[in-house]
Amino acid sequence: MDFELDDDHRMLQEQIRDFATNEVAKGAADRDQEAAMPQELIGQLSELGLFGIAIPEEYGGAGMGTIASSIVVEEISRACAGAGVLISAHGSLCVDPILTFGTPEQKKKYLPGLASGETIGCLSLTEPGSGSDAGAADCRAVLKDDGWHITGTKNFVTNGKEAGVVVLIAVTDPDEPKRRLSALIVPKPTPGLELGKLEKKLGIRCSSTAELIFEDCVLPEDALLGQRGRGMGVALTTLNGGRIGIAAQALGIGQACLEEAAAYANTRVQFGKPIARLQAIQKKIADIAVGVEAARLLTYKAAWEKDSGKDFVQSGAMAKLFAAEACSKAANHAVQVFGGYGYCQDYPVERFLRDAKITEIYEGTSEIQRLVIARTLG
Repeated sequence: MDFELDDDHRMLQEQIRDFATNEVAKGAADRDQEAAMPQELIGQLSELGLFGIAIPEEYGGAGMGTIASSIVVEEISRACAGAGVLISAHGSLCVDPILTFGTPEQKKKYLPGLASGETIGCLSLTEPGSGSDAGAADCRAVLKDDGWHITGTKNFVTNGKEAGVVVLIAVTDPDEPKRRLSALIVPKPTPGLELGKLEKKLGIRCSSTAELIFEDCVLPEDALLGQRGRGMGVALTTLNGGRIGIAAQALGIGQACLEEAAAYANTRVQFGKPIARLQAIQKKIADIAVGVEAARLLTYKAAWEKDSGKDFVQSGAMAKLFAAEACSKAANHAVQVFGGYGYCQDYPVERFLRDAKITEIYEGTSEIQRLVIARTLG
């Protein structure tokens, strides 16, 4: 049993950690306040090849797989959780379903742009009336002589503002309870597709969370991704992989909490000594460290299973559940270590606390992860 990264993964980790520390972190607070993702940062991420890290080389990517993409998301999220989820959602929620279910023509058409970062991808699944109950979607795609006519509203679309490729889950067969949904690939811009409101959020503010409005948006018949009526399968398979990405995001936030809390505790003097020498503070930092390390082991085990072609449904759900909850605990502990300063925006742990919460919600709430895990055990 080997718990070490191989040479390629270790070199990647060092490269991305250096970039994240020196380039991404320094603008994180400003991006949070401005609630915007600068095109300059997207360009830097593209130049490093991070949007194509897991895309096969034949389509212009690095072909390094899920372990590599998890390393990237963890290290970028350690510096800026919003930038981390930009990469994670692009790869796991758009690239992966096209790789898994796309035709050779669809892969050739979309993957090179997604690999280079020239095009950002997203998944459009959630609707105002359907969240965890994805099967209750109402957005319609009707096949007519000239193609698919799409009408409806999607919300909570991560990367919805920046995306140039949308994987859409819509109702194609409303009278077929088990096969009512299908997946389609929607280029953006496309006539009939409009960007709606951008959500004002508690955390990950620089990551766009958008509403997409479809008003008789027409797509060619070959926009169908996978088989007609199998959209729920596309969505669930996609989310299974996406959970590893969110676990990596949570892991990065948790690691940042550990580093900031430990550094502050060693410099903050109270009662004539650094607070790091007080047992109450030591316990909090130790608890953060244990949670982060356990989350790392679960996350990379799930990534390894995915890369190995094993069934990773259970391990992905476990990684996402544990890493998200450990991340939130780490952020709470870090703020407490900082005391009153931790509640102020002058210190990053305030932002970490806000960023952490979403990891327990999107791509399946913690409650849904427990249901998934229970079903795999039954």
